[in-house]
Amino acid sequence: MSDAAAASAHHSDEEEVVTPGYMAPAKKTVEEIANMDQDDEALVKYKQALLGDAAAGLTGEPLKVSVKKMTFLSAGRDPIVLDLSKTDLSKLKEESISIKEGCEYQLKFTFNIANEIVSGLRFQQAISRKGIPAASKINLMLGSFGPREEPHEFTTPIDEAPKGMVTRGKYHAKCKFIDDDKTVHLAWEWTFKIVSEW
Repeated sequence: MSDAAAASAHHSDEEEVVTPGYMAPAKKTVEEIANMDQDDEALVKYKQALLGDAAAGLTGEPLKVSVKKMTFLSAGRDPIVLDLSKTDLSKLKEESISIKEGCEYQLKFTFNIANEIVSGLRFQQAISRKGIPAASKINLMLGSFGPREEPHEFTTPIDEAPKGMVTRGKYHAKCKFIDDDKTVHLAWEWTFKIVSEW
């Protein structure tokens, strides 16, 4: 289990999962951030590099986070892409992907941010097998992201799939993207099978 996953182990689905010691920053708009500390030239340049043309392109519309896809990455096989941009995501539960037991893997997320900064964007995942919750959850902080035309990408730390004969079989995962304001930007479910070979 990765350190990120271990940090959020042993929580029920109803519990609010938090990172120990983390405090959400005060909420500010892109415009407010851009106008702060105007006398600090180094900080102004840093914010310009971070925000780009975001402040100039504000629409006044609410924050919008659009999660486009989740890609399963593992050496020895082609990437497996789950399209999260569709209106109906129910098929992800029906079309299980196969994962080789004991393989090292990463998940890569592709998403767009529009109109405002999203603060403290997290990926949360709870896995169960035959209706029984697994021993841990993933509660991974992706970070804070500003609006831009190009998609953002985030790749998780390397993790290891379960291994051994007793771990083989079908698993069910419930996932969501949530931010510091407790806004759930996307919730979906998918299934996978632990198998002996690709």
